[in-house]
Amino acid sequence: MKHRNVIVLLIAILLLCAGCSNTAKKEETPTTITVWHVYGGQTDSPLNDLIDEFNQTVGKEQQINVQVTSVSNSNTIHELVLAAANGEPGAAELPDIFSSYPKTVMALPDDSILVDYQDYFSEEELSAFIPAFMEEGMVNDRLVVLPVAKSTEIMFINQTIFDRFSQATGVTLEDLDTWEGLFKAAEVYADWTDAQTPDIPDDAKSMFVHDYYFNYFQVGAESLGEDFFQGDRLAFGPAFQTAWEPLAQAALQGGVWLKSGYATESIRTGDSIVSVASSASILYYSDVVTYPDNTSEEITIISRPCPVFEAGENLVMQRGVGFCTVRSTPEREQAAVTFLKWLTEPERNVEFVTRAGYMPVTQVAFENELPKAIEGLESAKYASLYQAYLDTQANYEFYVPPQLETYLSLETTLEDQVRTQLALGRQDYLEAGETGLAQISADRLQAFREIMER
Repeated sequence: MKHRNVIVLLIAILLLCAGCSNTAKKEETPTTITVWHVYGGQTDSPLNDLIDEFNQTVGKEQQINVQVTSVSNSNTIHELVLAAANGEPGAAELPDIFSSYPKTVMALPDDSILVDYQDYFSEEELSAFIPAFMEEGMVNDRLVVLPVAKSTEIMFINQTIFDRFSQATGVTLEDLDTWEGLFKAAEVYADWTDAQTPDIPDDAKSMFVHDYYFNYFQVGAESLGEDFFQGDRLAFGPAFQTAWEPLAQAALQGGVWLKSGYATESIRTGDSIVSVASSASILYYSDVVTYPDNTSEEITIISRPCPVFEAGENLVMQRGVGFCTVRSTPEREQAAVTFLKWLTEPERNVEFVTRAGYMPVTQVAFENELPKAIEGLESAKYASLYQAYLDTQANYEFYVPPQLETYLSLETTLEDQVRTQLALGRQDYLEAGETGLAQISADRLQAFREIMER
């Protein structure tokens, strides 16, 4: 009997130890959350580096492991998210966190699959963010897209060539502060470049290239006090005319680059020297211009805030994806939010965005941390960009585009037709000459409106 009791006791102790061991193993198993994002490449990403830091510090302490399962562009992630949400055959499972524009959320069959960050952030925590950035993330009164890094539109200038142009013509950088001044300068630049080859007629070069004409007209009209949208269509009022005329006149005379592709390409080849583009595109602006004859030249790229209309408010587009969190379990949702709060702490957020070419997302980060970070930047190109960010934050209001189902189709059609109509107008101008400028501009605007109003 004693032996039997001893055996029973030993078995009980072993079972208890096994239970303790299993509990310990369970407690040691971290909560893993997966991420799809757009910041850099799979092997060279400032966000991936910070995620490694999180996993080794806060994540290790709180048993959270953040795992990046895809680094891609926003369009690809948009398609992947919709495929997963719609249960398409072969679609990947949704991650815990993914980069997204509001348009992706609006295209979901059910946006309630996403966490409302208002359930996880206090009012005090939310009030720390730039209001316009938060406004863009609201869909159906739910905060479903959290900003972690934002961009805006910035004017990039090849200062090396612009200085030559300025010395020869008297056009200054300050002339580019308004759209009217910029397009007038583009006309002067076209004449200046055309005159350099008197034996080759009509070979003017374009000074300016814009990546997003939809934003030019949209923000321009709104800054002039006019609604750009009329329901799910575009409104063509006096403000639209104000925006069209200087652009068209400069384009017809050859001062505006109208071919497809991003501004970085025409700047790289010297086909243009001033651009307005997403501030995040700083990553792709080359410090060398390669000309058609294969000669090259080192250049200096500087940044300035986006131009505004003389009679308009200082209004500028805010751009950039945020992070959505997919509903799952309380543990995984809380783990995702813990990581996002860590990433948006002012000092760390500035560390992230200054490596990726973006703006921070909180007031404290802008006012306290960003000026200090600029002093430590080794790249003069990046220092110029971040000074332009500070100037923009201090002197502009950020514009929040409306959430319309037709937004993307309107944008696509307008971008294509503005370039098409102005390119056709350029050919008409070369045939008709200076006397036909105003009429050609009016005719092309009418043709453009007829297409957009179909």
